[in-house]
Amino acid sequence: MNNLPSSITLCEVGLRDGLQNEKTLLPTQEKVSLLRGLIDAGFKVIEVGSFMHPKAVPQMADTDEVYKAIGDVPGVELRALIPNLRGVQRAVDCGCKKVKLNVSASRQHNLKNLNMTPEESVAGFAGCVQAAKENGIAISGSISMPFASPWEGRTPVEDVDSIIQAYLDVGITEISLSDASGMAIPNQVYQLCTHVREKYPEATWWLHFHNTRGLAMANILAAMEAGMTQFDSSFGGLGGCPFVPGAAGNISTEDVLNLCDESNIETGVDIVKVMELSKRLRSLLDHDLDSYILRAGRAKDLILSNH
Repeated sequence: MNNLPSSITLCEVGLRDGLQNEKTLLPTQEKVSLLRGLIDAGFKVIEVGSFMHPKAVPQMADTDEVYKAIGDVPGVELRALIPNLRGVQRAVDCGCKKVKLNVSASRQHNLKNLNMTPEESVAGFAGCVQAAKENGIAISGSISMPFASPWEGRTPVEDVDSIIQAYLDVGITEISLSDASGMAIPNQVYQLCTHVREKYPEATWWLHFHNTRGLAMANILAAMEAGMTQFDSSFGGLGGCPFVPGAAGNISTEDVLNLCDESNIETGVDIVKVMELSKRLRSLLDHDLDSYILRAGRAKDLILSNH
């Protein structure tokens, strides 16, 4: 493993992907306080929430208020997930400057989630891109389950390619590959990452892994070996996907930070501050979180305490 990057960028997604699965609805001021803590810890990209319909995702109903409270933070990209043109309008109204669209590479998942085929979804994004550009809002795209889905099994590369091409056709060049079902395996991750980097040099990539079957860290390493340097993670390992059977949480941010710190991979994020935020989150939600580092502490802290 000698191909690891010297630095990576992490996007903290716990406030969105994490909290959207929780029965406990955190008060807006609590979310803003956690967001300030994440900014203070050094994150340069944070997924603040989503502009989904409040009935569908009640946990995200106050995303607009969180944006209004935090205001503009120079040097930090505060992004939100949107389903449609209405999402762009909400972003404009509350001062959000970066939005992300999503389509599933699983036809059945996309039908379950959005009531349309992946192709119909992406074709419908042209209006969103236009509206975002007119309002000075950056826009990116995400592909759920580009590796495998519970409905179809392994996702054919051609299916992923056709969605990437559709995104490029509407003018979106920043694309996230999101293993929402937690079914990706490292050799497949390496192959797909190598493939998309070679085939679409004009695109930039994010990788989003769920630790459903314990392979998220191995998948991140495989993606790094293939030259990827931008990853989503969730503090405390909070998260899942309401539409995917048995999908456990995202890879824990502090676990990724620990790997990077121990491997001399620069992240610009303070792991100790993130651990404190995860502990606070644990008490707010009143249940254990899926994070090795939260349970075991950092190896270097043990070494220090034994001297």
